Amino acid sequence: MRWLLYAAGAALILLGFAGLVKESDPVGWAWWFGGAAVAHDAILVPLVLLAGWALRRVRRAVRAAAIVAGTVTLATLPTVLALGRRGDNPSILPLDYGRNLLLVLAAPALAALLPRLWTRTGRLGLLAGLVSGVPVVSLMAVNDMIDAGTWALFLAHAALLGAVLAALFGTRLFSLANALAGGLLTGLLAWAVWSLTVLPVLLGGAPHWTITPGDFRSLAGEVLLGGITGVLLYVAPRRREQPAAAPPRKTARVVVVGGGFGGLAAARRLDRLVTRGLPAEVTLISDAGSLLFTPMLAGAATGALEPRHISVPVRAFLSRTAFLHARVESVDTAARTVRVSDGTTVPYDQLVYAVGSIPSFHDLPGLAGHAFTLKTTADATRLRHHVLDLLDAADLAGDLAGGDRRELLTFVVAGGGFAGSELIAELFDLVQGVLHRYPGIRPDEPRFVLVHSGERILPELSATLGAYAHRKLTARGIEIRLGARLSGATSDAALLKEGEKIRTRTIVWTAGNKPHPLTEGLPAADGRLRVPGREGVWAIGDCARVLGPDGVPYPPTAQHALRQGRTLADNVAATLRGDEPAEFRHRSLGTLVALGRHTAVAEIRGLRLSGFLAWAVWRAVYLAKLPGLEKKLRVLFDWSLDLAFPRDIAHD
Repeated sequence: MRWLLYAAGAALILLGFAGLVKESDPVGWAWWFGGAAVAHDAILVPLVLLAGWALRRVRRAVRAAAIVAGTVTLATLPTVLALGRRGDNPSILPLDYGRNLLLVLAAPALAALLPRLWTRTGRLGLLAGLVSGVPVVSLMAVNDMIDAGTWALFLAHAALLGAVLAALFGTRLFSLANALAGGLLTGLLAWAVWSLTVLPVLLGGAPHWTITPGDFRSLAGEVLLGGITGVLLYVAPRRREQPAAAPPRKTARVVVVGGGFGGLAAARRLDRLVTRGLPAEVTLISDAGSLLFTPMLAGAATGALEPRHISVPVRAFLSRTAFLHARVESVDTAARTVRVSDGTTVPYDQLVYAVGSIPSFHDLPGLAGHAFTLKTTADATRLRHHVLDLLDAADLAGDLAGGDRRELLTFVVAGGGFAGSELIAELFDLVQGVLHRYPGIRPDEPRFVLVHSGERILPELSATLGAYAHRKLTARGIEIRLGARLSGATSDAALLKEGEKIRTRTIVWTAGNKPHPLTEGLPAADGRLRVPGREGVWAIGDCARVLGPDGVPYPPTAQHALRQGRTLADNVAATLRGDEPAEFRHRSLGTLVALGRHTAVAEIRGLRLSGFLAWAVWRAVYLAKLPGLEKKLRVLFDWSLDLAFPRDIAHD
């Protein structure tokens, strides 16, 4: 419904502009367009409000109606009001348009405002304003300041003024002087809004802000109305007999284990729900004090970004949620307790596993001891320092080093998925970008090898984009070994299952992950993110293996973890209220992969992009998703420096 309304408003605006250009009499057409806009809004807004009420989604409907009406207003009102009165077309006048538009826009405004005013304090204010309005309007009538036709309008205005005054000052009227001052101020503002602006329009005239002697009489009436209403609100009984106290609700203890995308999204959503009244105490436990924005981790590993610029402190996201910076050692589901590294036990009523995954070397010999991984900022920093150390050593070794020199300048990445493809491209850019600092190394000496067991790299993308990425990487001199697997590693070689040995000192493993050891033996979560057979236990993210409607697990990406976290928080809240949790459903928004040198591939809801445009989209999307304005500015500054200057080679 909302998007249909947006489309209707946009279509009307385009139609109007087309008519103004095409018609021989654009002035007359503009008048017609203004009248059509009024009719459009007058019909559309009530229908939207009715549909919103029926669907119990009034807030969205009001917002949509206001957007459409406001867009049409901005597009037409300046033109219509600038034309003035036309003798040959007196039926549609600027004042008619303004009055009708004011009435139409008042409908969604009142619909949104009335639920907020219809509280006990608001009803008391309505009554106080109405009671105050009767003597004031009588006094104004005696002095010929008002006629019988506008009595009802003034009394409605007086009731609304009382409700607004009660909403603003009803709980803060600590003294009679305070009440009188607040009432007088509200009356003064009401005079400017009502008597000088709204009332003249409703009566068919024009707003006027040039004050005449007669306006001071209406000012006196409005100020008197506000003062009396404020005093009535102060002296009115503000407390009724208290009903019998309801039995206190039990406060549930919700513990979220893991501070990644999924865990933090769940904790943030629960934090907001607690603010809105959810009876829960939420605790987030994580061995990392910051959220790492992993989509940019490859850039941090190669010096394009500062690692601390893509990490946001967990505490910056939370207000009511307690944060425990510790490592969870074990979970006792029978006793419902979580034991952390310092021996402390944290009790829970609802437990959320969001611990992610760890690298899986598939028990291949030597990989765990000799391969680099890329999961944390420490991993990124260690890899960067290692690469620069090898360049230092190769620059000093000279041509006589032979095989040792080739080992130093060969870089192997295992895994041709998102992480592996981005990393090999970033490593290539890093080495080639700083090679001028190492005169002892020829540009053709560094060797980059991407080992992938599949038939093509980036299997998550379409075959067309995968082939494009393959061509771009190989054109730069990166070797791509398809259908190849590592069988092991030594300190100076990567061993392939085919029996080949690649002499290297650098192996980066991105070819496999497994659930965190804390969730070992834990069943996969169901469609509602619950762990079967474990009362009050939930799981999200990489460790949950949540199945989609097609029976295939959702991919371990940040966008899925974020949405699972928010859905899980709502499901925990529903469970605490005694409601049924909802099924998790999410269709991937798309995939973005950077390939270095201002090149990327992207697939967004079926739209395929490649080259510079995809690279620009990659940067824009991830910059927008990076939490915090400060971090966005720092990353943007890092990227600017990377474009203007060569990579920094300072390292320990």
